[in-house]
Amino acid sequence: MLANQVILISGSSRGIGAALARGFAKEKSCIVINYRSNDKCAKEVADYCQAEGAEVILAKGDVTTEEGVNKVVNEALDNFGHIDVLINNVFAPFQFNAEKRKKAWQVPWEDYAYQLQGGLKATCLLTQAVLPSMMANSSGSIINMVSNLVADPVVPYTDYIAAKASIVGYTKSMAKDLGSMGIRMNAIAPGLVYPTDSTYVTKELLKEKLIASTALKRIVHVEDIVGPALFLASDWSKMMTGQVLYVDGGLVMQD
Repeated sequence: MLANQVILISGSSRGIGAALARGFAKEKSCIVINYRSNDKCAKEVADYCQAEGAEVILAKGDVTTEEGVNKVVNEALDNFGHIDVLINNVFAPFQFNAEKRKKAWQVPWEDYAYQLQGGLKATCLLTQAVLPSMMANSSGSIINMVSNLVADPVVPYTDYIAAKASIVGYTKSMAKDLGSMGIRMNAIAPGLVYPTDSTYVTKELLKEKLIASTALKRIVHVEDIVGPALFLASDWSKMMTGQVLYVDGGLVMQD
């Protein structure tokens, strides 16, 4: 169902983004691997995807800037002619270290602005850049990576959570506007995903507490995000838009 579909994944040289690229490669999608600086990791992901039989291009660029976004999207369109799926996975670097986090009254506005720049701004810029291609085809799926902390701030990382919450609001409002054009926008809200660059510093005690509170009794792995993303990208979810899928083993249970 996703064979030959063009998938643009921001921040896909490592972590969740790399796992998503590998997952779509197994479906024989055409994959645009976006990254900012790590050529080695990006090439390793591309090599894996090509070995799976997928068409792949590397699109280096900082998608928190208009220049970087235009470069990445133009490379995708020059190579594939259109974009079917956008996955907004990029966010500003953040360490999930509960012991060293700033308390709410200690967080300066600059920290909020940094997270909004890396998350909401990149999401908005990339979305606006791919929309002409999707509108021309009257179809498309946009998937935004958020966090289950928006629903349950078990550790109140205030600046990070505020940025992710803004993307949830963006997802729902954009879904209203885009629906009449055949374009869907949904979000995936993972729990703590281990191991990633952001969670290596997470203490074992916190992980154990999360596991104890989680119905499925384990931490989320990067591969756990792949299935929900494939679902939201495909026609299996063609009547879903403006939704947030919580992928956290049952830590957050929505009514």
